[in-house]
Amino acid sequence: MRFAIAACDRYLGVFEEFLKGGWEPVKLFSVPATTHLDTNRKVIELAQKHRINIQLSRMSEHDLLELGDRGCETLVIASYNWRIGNWRPYLKHAINFHPSSLPEARGPYPMTRAILERRESWAVTCHKIEQEFDAGDILASETFPLNDHECHESLNLKLQMASARLARHLAGQFPMLWDQAEPQGTGSYWSYFTEEDRTINFPNTVEDILVQVRAFGSLECIACINDVRINVRRVIGWTEAHDRIPCRVVHTNNQTIVVATPDGYIAIVEWSLSDGPLSSAFLEQASFV
Repeated sequence: MRFAIAACDRYLGVFEEFLKGGWEPVKLFSVPATTHLDTNRKVIELAQKHRINIQLSRMSEHDLLELGDRGCETLVIASYNWRIGNWRPYLKHAINFHPSSLPEARGPYPMTRAILERRESWAVTCHKIEQEFDAGDILASETFPLNDHECHESLNLKLQMASARLARHLAGQFPMLWDQAEPQGTGSYWSYFTEEDRTINFPNTVEDILVQVRAFGSLECIACINDVRINVRRVIGWTEAHDRIPCRVVHTNNQTIVVATPDGYIAIVEWSLSDGPLSSAFLEQASFV
């Protein structure tokens, strides 16, 4: 099977499994790396090893035509920031790996909400690409358990590993799975998270805040401390009866800031000022109640 793939390093395993399954690569599509989530050095190195073309600009109809002219049969989307055009005039197949158990949680980035909702399991699903986002017939899925302390980074890793397992399954049985793909039916769409979703509300419980910060992890939450906005990457917290006013800073130690909640305390351990580096003046102001 001759194939093209769109991927970044997080889904290197998908690329590798199709190669192990005997599929012949034609071209790699990726995106310019701007964050740790879309680095592409490893997938580019793998593409170079197989001496195939690499494209970091948006895939066009001309690119699809060119793939068809080169005998490419299948377009595999493991991760890609741009919408795929109508591939059917040029290719036999086009599939997408979506990080949820479709038809639930269609949309661009459902993982954070999965943690916020304290799901007990999650999945990655392979489906045919259609004009409607994430709505094509399902070829197969891979389900895995979540735990009580799941975080953005652990779920990301689980999705990467599950996607590789799913790719291995698809590579070996693709014609049958394509022909037997089942319609999704009615599902749900989860919009991309907002700044409000990332903003910590200290009147919430300790547990709710801990889950929120784990859900966003390296994407960071936002907190307002003494009218100063900061980006929050890691907190610790504990429940404890107290008479402090919720939302007030009650203690600091070096760069750690402890804030009262109704049922205990949240300690902001890893953070940065939204507008620049850490400020000793800000920390001195934060020491106050």
